[in-house]
Amino acid sequence: MSTLVLTLMFIAAGSAQGQDPVIPSVGSPDAGALVFRKCMACHQIGPNAQNGIAPVLNGVVGRPAGQYPNYSYSSANKNSGLVWDERTLAAYLRAPTKVVPGTKMIFSGLKKSQEISDVIAYLKQFEADGKQVSR
Repeated sequence: MSTLVLTLMFIAAGSAQGQDPVIPSVGSPDAGALVFRKCMACHQIGPNAQNGIAPVLNGVVGRPAGQYPNYSYSSANKNSGLVWDERTLAAYLRAPTKVVPGTKMIFSGLKKSQEISDVIAYLKQFEADGKQVSR
């Protein structure tokens, strides 16, 4: 019960400051598919995805950073020691250069926590081979 109270206080404090909290909330994969359109200029996902300007995002949730085959990652990303769990992804999607200084990702970040949660829910649907599974 005290964890719930602390979480609610954190959310209220973030809202009072006019900022979304950084804690991932429950996301909608369908809404995430729409948010992912912002990512499609550089990233691909799905069974026919290929590396391009940026790496394929199949199976990204739970994968160590800088590890997708045949993509030339920045040394900052390869050597970050990060694993793309939901919390790390949420922070990175909000401010990529703050989480991985020296990253090649030039996207300034998503500012709305719900959009971040939605896009993570969308990404979680894709296994490493690109197959989409409902979760």
